Amino acid sequence: MALLPAPYFHDIAGGPQAEAHWATSQDGVRIRIAFWPLAEAKGTVLLFPGRTEYLEKYGITAGELAARGYAMVSIDWRGQGLADRLIDDRRVGHVTRFPDYQKDVAAALEIARRLGAPEPWHLIGHSMGGAIGLRAVLEGLPVKSCTFTGPMWGISMSALMRPLGWALPRVASLVGMGTRLPPTTTYAPYVLDNPFEGNMLTTDRDMYLMMQSQLGAQPGLALGGPSLIWLREGLQECKYLMRQTAPDLPCLTFLGEDERIIDTAAVHERMRRWPRGELVMVPGAQHEVLMERPALRNSVLDRMADLWAGRVGQTDAAKRA
Repeated sequence: MALLPAPYFHDIAGGPQAEAHWATSQDGVRIRIAFWPLAEAKGTVLLFPGRTEYLEKYGITAGELAARGYAMVSIDWRGQGLADRLIDDRRVGHVTRFPDYQKDVAAALEIARRLGAPEPWHLIGHSMGGAIGLRAVLEGLPVKSCTFTGPMWGISMSALMRPLGWALPRVASLVGMGTRLPPTTTYAPYVLDNPFEGNMLTTDRDMYLMMQSQLGAQPGLALGGPSLIWLREGLQECKYLMRQTAPDLPCLTFLGEDERIIDTAAVHERMRRWPRGELVMVPGAQHEVLMERPALRNSVLDRMADLWAGRVGQTDAAKRA
């Protein structure tokens, strides 16, 4: 079967040119895959993005990985980017069951193989992609190592909201309101609804403005808050993942010291129980360490490259937990 080309907005992405293709997951959902090839690559990074994200957001990252000798493959998960949206309201992030994302992983791997993505493969999982990636690794994802940035192994909620966070989605689903937004979330994309000052994603103004300009130029990529069903499924997935034994793989997990989006206690606990893993705290960084100021971003990418190459070391801008 011929590969089906998909749009890729290079003009807003920056970085090297990507090959984008459509893929159909096992249950018929169409997703978008991109491959950033590199001559004589040392291997390929499978980049699993977070909730609301899209391929073009990581064009710069693809260039930074290429400079370190690696090709890259990434994905628009079901319900976001240019992949099929699963409910009529395109503003709402939705999934029926969290393990359904593994069907997207399988479709992406098939495309990667058909495109000849150089081996060995390594994983970067960011935020929601960290949850999807951890399950994928547990289920045999063919990677030599895994790295995570601000992984969603727990969803941050206040002590007052946590009981409601579990109960409300269940009740809403029973009465046909499961695709509504949870309290405190909005239909607008975070970067368009919040100024740079006080944001929880990055301390790099240029990166924040880039994200805003990308969605301004291509509003079809935009996504707002998650559905109540997504919240229910996300909470259940985090609970499942925390019960699992750590995979027998080398792992680095990066956490900004000013992380305020995911549950940091869950990340500390998971990495405490990962014999071949290390938690690296990134001083002055927020949730998106790959979208941080250049010095912080480079420190994280250099540590990753050390792991992929089998080197041991630590950059000046990152420290052990």
